[in-house]
Amino acid sequence: MAKGYWVSAYRTIADPEKLAAYNKLAGPAVKAAGGRLLARGGRVVAHDAGIAERTVLIEFDSFEKAVAAHASAAYQEALAALADGVERDFRIIEGLD
Repeated sequence: MAKGYWVSAYRTIADPEKLAAYNKLAGPAVKAAGGRLLARGGRVVAHDAGIAERTVLIEFDSFEKAVAAHASAAYQEALAALADGVERDFRIIEGLD
């Protein structure tokens, strides 16, 4: 079964306090859903239209589990805390195998 991934590429961080509140809630929500943090906020080299801002990569055992984690009540609470604190490109993608 192909794994699922959350990929978040932040364009701007308008409110670091909202991001901190989100992080406090999102980390446990992701972990409870079986997600594994692979990369967060490290060095970035951006090409083409990319922006070298915070980037996050989270792995799940399947695409379906990644989608379910996003829909979970715990993660929705984290999103409510984040609100308009950032502008990001968030995608859930399916791995190759």
